[in-house]
Amino acid sequence: MRDGLIEPSWRALLAPQLALPLSVLLGGVLLHSMNVLITATLLPSIVADVGGSNLMSWPTTAFVASSIIAATSAAIVSSAVGNRRAFCGGAVIYAAGAVLCALASSMGFVIAGRFVQGLGGGLLSALAYVLVRNVFPEVLWPRVFGLFAGVWSVSVPIGPLIGGLFAGYGNWRGAFFAVAGVGGLLGVTALFILPSAARREDATKPKVPALRVALICAAIALLSLASISREPAIKSVCIVAAIGTFALTLRIDRRASVALLPSDAFSLRSATGTGLWMVWLLSIAYSPLAIYAPLFLQRLHALSPLIAGYMVALASLAWTGAALTVASLAGEWPGRLIIAGPIAMAAGLLGVGLLMVPGPAAVLLLPIALIGTGIGVCWAFILQRVMTGAKPGEENIAAASVATVQQTGIAFGAAIAGLVANASGLGDGLHPGSVLRAAFWVPMAFVAAPLVASVIGMRLVALRSGREPTIAANRA
Repeated sequence: MRDGLIEPSWRALLAPQLALPLSVLLGGVLLHSMNVLITATLLPSIVADVGGSNLMSWPTTAFVASSIIAATSAAIVSSAVGNRRAFCGGAVIYAAGAVLCALASSMGFVIAGRFVQGLGGGLLSALAYVLVRNVFPEVLWPRVFGLFAGVWSVSVPIGPLIGGLFAGYGNWRGAFFAVAGVGGLLGVTALFILPSAARREDATKPKVPALRVALICAAIALLSLASISREPAIKSVCIVAAIGTFALTLRIDRRASVALLPSDAFSLRSATGTGLWMVWLLSIAYSPLAIYAPLFLQRLHALSPLIAGYMVALASLAWTGAALTVASLAGEWPGRLIIAGPIAMAAGLLGVGLLMVPGPAAVLLLPIALIGTGIGVCWAFILQRVMTGAKPGEENIAAASVATVQQTGIAFGAAIAGLVANASGLGDGLHPGSVLRAAFWVPMAFVAAPLVASVIGMRLVALRSGREPTIAANRA
């Protein structure tokens, strides 16, 4: 379809050739968002049952690390079997990982199950972004991304409700079985709805960038090891090595014939590279909330798993509301929100850090909502500039790289949160003093990330990709 023939409205998405694939992609996002909120609610119960308080961030880092492996291989898998079969396979693998978590007898097995889940989730996530570019006209991208965020409003009541009810009845394993059922249903549905001809037309050599993927995972592993190490020297070495490994990955990728990321990834001289910096930093800042906030709320304010889960889910609901509210804005507004959104996010993190310990719990509703609102108002516009700023021939690579960079940021954020939490004493057990210190320092440690993202956002706004699709469409 040509953008000039498509009305930039919500009604355009109701066309059968768009609505049916969109329903499947939204189902994949729902599966992921439900899992995030369910797991966030269940983690305190899992730790109470099988132990492993010093490894609380590892289920997330394992999930994200394997998601990166799958996401970087998504283009090769889709070129070999087509997007439909790849998407179905991702849903089935995701369900299998959930079953492994449900059967876990220790935190180690939970981590293993989450690793398998991540393989499926990485395929679903990367293919969703690629399919947006391949199926939907460019003028509709902000609305599709808004709907992606909008699915979180559905998962907000469902995720914490499932996790809270199962945790409340002492059966956290049942929640993972429920997730497995949803994954299997999505796989079967996608088999009948996604177009069979959705194959990558720009497929390159069938070669997985194994070294670069291994280096990314090694960087995440080094940060995770730093989080549980008791020796300051070892912590420092692991952190420095992680940063160096990530930098080496980017250098190797830019010289590779089959690129993992766009050739200008993380370059401040291009819209795509600058936008990916923002995606990475905002993902780092957002991830600790889901991992540790439910624990802090339950331990410090005696909230039930259900109520704590709903409070954390408020950030997702705010993200949803903000994304849908601003999706149709044009003119100068996208640029303003790209700069203002991260500042709002930083203010929310600061509020959580200052108010989590003294409470009462109700006062945390505003800063939690502010975190979600901040990322919600800018996210779709950042992604749009990443994609429209891609170099010729790298359009699909840029689209798929969003998921890779986002997952890498989440993994780095989770690992850093674990480092800060364990340094505060949480690694020695859920003692009151340790929880008090961690409740302050974990959110405070991440205030700087969105502030830096806002500064980079100024650069992104100043850059021009050569076209403004949303504005042009509205003028037409």
